[in-house]
Amino acid sequence: MNHILYNARIYTFDPHLPVAEAIAISNDQIVALGSNDEVLNLPLSGYNRQNLDGKTVLPGLTDSHLHLQHTALAMSVVDCETETKEECLTRIKERVAATPAGGWIFGHGWNQNRWADGYGTLKDLDLISTLHPIFLTAKSLHAAWVNSTALRHAGIEAATHDPQGGIIGRTKNGALNGILFESAYLLVQEQIPHQSIPKIADAIEQAQHKLAQMGITSVHDFDGVDCFSALQMLEREKRLKMRVLKSIPFSNLDAALEFGVTTGFGSSLLKIGSIKLFADGALGPQTAAMLAPYRGSEDDYGTLLLSQEEILNIGKRSSPAGLSLAIHAIGDKANQVVLAAFSELRSHEREQGMAQPLHRIEHAQLLNPQLIPLFAVNKIHASVQPIHQISDIDIADRYWGERAMYAFPFQSLLASGAQLVFGSDSPVEIANPFIGIYAATTRLSMNTHNHPNSWYPHEKISLNAALRAYTIRPAILAGWEQCKGRLHLKEAADLIVLKEDIFTVEPERRKELLPCATMAAGEWVWQEEA
Repeated sequence: MNHILYNARIYTFDPHLPVAEAIAISNDQIVALGSNDEVLNLPLSGYNRQNLDGKTVLPGLTDSHLHLQHTALAMSVVDCETETKEECLTRIKERVAATPAGGWIFGHGWNQNRWADGYGTLKDLDLISTLHPIFLTAKSLHAAWVNSTALRHAGIEAATHDPQGGIIGRTKNGALNGILFESAYLLVQEQIPHQSIPKIADAIEQAQHKLAQMGITSVHDFDGVDCFSALQMLEREKRLKMRVLKSIPFSNLDAALEFGVTTGFGSSLLKIGSIKLFADGALGPQTAAMLAPYRGSEDDYGTLLLSQEEILNIGKRSSPAGLSLAIHAIGDKANQVVLAAFSELRSHEREQGMAQPLHRIEHAQLLNPQLIPLFAVNKIHASVQPIHQISDIDIADRYWGERAMYAFPFQSLLASGAQLVFGSDSPVEIANPFIGIYAATTRLSMNTHNHPNSWYPHEKISLNAALRAYTIRPAILAGWEQCKGRLHLKEAADLIVLKEDIFTVEPERRKELLPCATMAAGEWVWQEEA
């Protein structure tokens, strides 16, 4: 269907026409932009004309770091993001009561830092059931809490050695305690009955509808090959209603090289992204790799999963093949190692006369001031999730102390010339980009009673900069800059409609905004009921 939307305040993010009143859309492209008179008087027939009554229009938003399959499937698991451990256990009991013996019990979202007595235990879950394997992933997705039945499925015993890049939790006496960190929880995850590709596709189809309600028309996905297969199925069946940049897990690098897959290959809806690697863990379980010990410890530096040499060697294989790298790094040690490796890799690329892929660091959470200039110097994108700032205020202060002033340094990165893209890390956090915008522009907590002041306010950024990190910059990083990220003639009609003007509402209210309509490729994929 062809559309004319008029009587609106349209922020185009095009410097040649920053604001317009009306927009005409034919199929999936913008064919006219301008004043009401200019667009309404064009000789366009067969267009559905819609008076927006002064509403605001923005380009569709991109979540630049999201786990699409996990997000979709998380909608059906037990919500473990509770204020107390007891409330979480009650929810698990309810799910066990409704599940036949032998069936797996899945949950997500627990955060021991919010619970008065810290981590749950093996006994806690065994008291609920040993007839069901129980597998509960942490909010950070860097740990899992399991019962003895799940451990038995994975063949994990007290004498089992820690896998590379992981830790099997134990009590002081050496007994298993039911907590598995980093790659250790994959030992159990690998035993979970495999979800069929059609079921994953159906779940993603439902999830994209939820994302559209938040104004998201594109995502950069960091799940595995099953997710890619499901996305291909959705595209073939014309059920994919958003654009997806699909990363490749490092475990699949050899296959990607063998088949000659390159970053940017694909269609207008589904493209290949970067090779995804992990340089460390996360702040929540204190596995993020640190230059100095965590506060309150003399020897806990977290877990460094990749050395500078390893990253460089991987880059020397991937860059010549046209594959960019996306490396997870949260702690200051991990970021130091990754940035040093990228500096060496850029030198190698230049020496070999190679094209320089758009490499990226995922999270880039704690950055010493000396590290920040290296992003711009080496043309490395900082892919950050502002919503983590809200969740991490208390634990960053607790475990990093004064170092927390260098966490989420949005303004310092921008001032250095670095390129920022924003995402959510869903399902670790809710995918709502308006909460991310609020976090980046106010540095406030969601609970302003406990945290009435901005957290290190010198790192706040402007609303325009935050919106660019959800629109233009992700489009460039994905190679979609010629078709999306702004509202421009002959480019994609990906847009959202807001009842209020985001540029005039109070900054504290930005987190409350949501679109009343979302359009992707010229099709309304979400409209609020009248």
